[in-house]
Amino acid sequence: MAQAQTTEATQDALVVNVGTRQSPLALAQTDIVVSALKARFPDHTFTVHAMTTTGDRDQNTALYNFGGKGLWTSQLEELLVANKLDLVVHSLKDMPTSLPEGCVLGCTMSREDPRDVLVIKEDLIKERGWKTLAELPEGSVIGTSSVRRIAQLARRYPSLKFKDHRGNIQTRLRKLEEDPELTAIILAAAGLQRMDLGHRISQFLDSDSGGIMHAVGQGALGIECRKDDDRILDMLKQLEDKQTMLACVAERSLMRTLEGGCSVPIGVETHWVDGKLRVRATVVNFDGTQGVDAEEAESISSVEAADTFGQKVALDLVRLGADKILDEVNARRPKQGQ
Repeated sequence: MAQAQTTEATQDALVVNVGTRQSPLALAQTDIVVSALKARFPDHTFTVHAMTTTGDRDQNTALYNFGGKGLWTSQLEELLVANKLDLVVHSLKDMPTSLPEGCVLGCTMSREDPRDVLVIKEDLIKERGWKTLAELPEGSVIGTSSVRRIAQLARRYPSLKFKDHRGNIQTRLRKLEEDPELTAIILAAAGLQRMDLGHRISQFLDSDSGGIMHAVGQGALGIECRKDDDRILDMLKQLEDKQTMLACVAERSLMRTLEGGCSVPIGVETHWVDGKLRVRATVVNFDGTQGVDAEEAESISSVEAADTFGQKVALDLVRLGADKILDEVNARRPKQGQ
C-alpha cells in the first residue's frame, strides 16, 4: 500500500497543470511555453486548462471604460492560488504590476517584436496603395480600444478619427474588412506573428516611425506561479531570457510607480544599447493635446537595479507633469457600476 501511494505521489509530481485563456492567440502562446518545457523535462506531462475570462466575455465595453486591472488574469489566478493550476501563461502586457498574495512572475521568456503595427483594409491597399499612417487622408477611421494608442496617434495625427474595436485577432481582421467606416486598425506585431499573420502588417510603429510606443510588457510572455512552489520555479528559470526579464522589470516598475493599468496612455520602448538598458517612455492625455516624454540609459544587471531604474524614469515623467495627465484620465473613466 505504501509503495502504491509513493508511486502515485511520484506520478503526480510529474504532472504540471497549465492555465491559459481560451483565445487562439493565448493557446498558441501556451503551446510555445509547453513545447519549451517538454524539451527540457521530457518525463513530465503538461496538461493545458483553457478558460474564458472577464476580458474575453465582455466584447462590447471599451477597454478604457474598465477598471483596467486583471481583466484577463484574475480568474486564472484564483485557480492558481487554489492549487488547481501550477502555472499560468499570460501575455505580459495583460498582467497587473501587482500580483495576488502568494503569486510571482516565475519567468519572462525571450520577447517577440514588441511594437504596434498598422493594418490597412486590403481593398484600400489595392485601390490606393496606402502603406503608412502618414499616407492616410484626413478623417480616416482607425479601429482600436486602447487609450494608449488613441492618445499617441491623436498627438501625432490630429486629423485621424477612432472607433472602438475589440475581439481576438481573427475577429478584428474580419471586422476591419466588413466595417465600411474603418480604414485601418492597430494591433500588436507579436500577436500577428505568432498566428502566422505577419503578411497583414502594413507598417511597424515605434517612436521613430508612426509615433507610437508600445505597451508595458508587450511582446513578452509572463509565466505566473505560486511563490512557494520551488519545483515549478526551478523549471521556469530554465526558460528565462535575462535581458527580456530585466527590460520588462524596468517597464513594469515604471507603470507601477505611475499606478497605471492597460487602460491608461503610458507607452514605453526598451532597448539594450552598448551594454546599457535604454528606456523611452511617454504619457499622453486622451485627445493628444498634452504629452510628456522621458529617456534614460543605465547599466543594469539585477532585478533590483531594473526596478529602481523604472522608478527613476517614472519620476522623471511625474516631474514633467505625467501625474496631472493620469489624474485627468482616471477622472474621465466611468465609475464602477455606471
